[in-house]
Amino acid sequence: MNINEKYIRFDWAAKRILRDKANFDVLEGLVTVLLNERIHIIEILESEGNRETAEDKFNRVDIKARNSKDEIIIVEIQLTREIYYLERMLYGVAKTITEHISLGDKYDKVKKVYSINILYFDLGKGSDYLYHGQTVFRGVHTDDTLVINTKENDAIRMKTPTEVFPEYFIIRVNEFNKVATTPLEEWLDYLKNGHIKDDTTAPGLSEAKEKLKCLTMTRQEKLDYERHLDAIMIQNDVIDTAKAEGRAEGRAEGLAEANISHAQSMKALGVSNEVISTVTGLSLEEIEGLPSSPATP
Repeated sequence: MNINEKYIRFDWAAKRILRDKANFDVLEGLVTVLLNERIHIIEILESEGNRETAEDKFNRVDIKARNSKDEIIIVEIQLTREIYYLERMLYGVAKTITEHISLGDKYDKVKKVYSINILYFDLGKGSDYLYHGQTVFRGVHTDDTLVINTKENDAIRMKTPTEVFPEYFIIRVNEFNKVATTPLEEWLDYLKNGHIKDDTTAPGLSEAKEKLKCLTMTRQEKLDYERHLDAIMIQNDVIDTAKAEGRAEGRAEGLAEANISHAQSMKALGVSNEVISTVTGLSLEEIEGLPSSPATP
C-alpha cells in the first residue's frame, strides 16, 4: 500500500464529488458490497436534506439516489452523536416514501427504500461494525414466513415483505478493527482510516483510488478541505474536553462556566442543540439563549 497517498474523506466526497454522474461508480461500489448484488445508480435525487447547510461539517451528509430497479437509496453520514438517531432514520425513510408517491396513486407505486447509515459515534451496545434490519413476518405458532399474493402485469405472483418494506444498514465505523481482507472490510478500512489497497478489487474502491486523490484537488478545494478537517478536529476536541470537564465539575448551582463556554463553541461550529445538551448537561432552553462565540475556521 502506498502510505503516502492520501484520499479524500467519504463525507466530503459525498457532498461534493460523488453526486456527479461520472463518479456514481464509487457510490455504486459501496451499495453493491452491502446489498451483495450489482447496483447501478441512475440519478441523484434532490431533497431538503441533501443540500449544503451550515452544519455540513458535523451533521448529516445525505445522498438520495435512484437505482436501475427504481428503488431509492439513502446514504447518511453522521460525525457527531445524535440522541434520537433511530427515530431520525425512520422519519427519513417515511418522508422519502411519501415524497415519491403522488396523491391518488395506487399503493403499488410505493418504492422500496434502502437506508444506509455511516456513523462515526457510539450508537449503543453491540460487538459488530455492521448491522442490517429488514421486515419479516413470522408465524407466532408455526414460525413460517408470510408470503403475500400480489397482481403484477395481470398475473398473480408471490411477494415477500422484504421486497416491499425498507431495509436499514448501520455501519459503526469506529468499531472496525480488523485487517481488511474482504470487499466490505476494505470499504470499512477506507471509511475509518482512509486506506485503499494498491491492488484492491473491491467494487467502487479502484475507482475511488483515481477519483478521490487529494492530489487532484485544486488549490481552493484543498483549502476548503483542510478547513473541513480542522473543523472536525476542533469539534471532536470540544466535545471530548466538555465531557471530561463536565464529569469532573458536575452541574453545580449556577452551571459551570466551562460548560457554558463549550456550549458556545459548539453552537458556533454548527453542532445541534441536542448534542450540546447531551455533552454539557445544559437544557435546550439554556442553549438556545446562549450567544455563539466565534468559531475557529
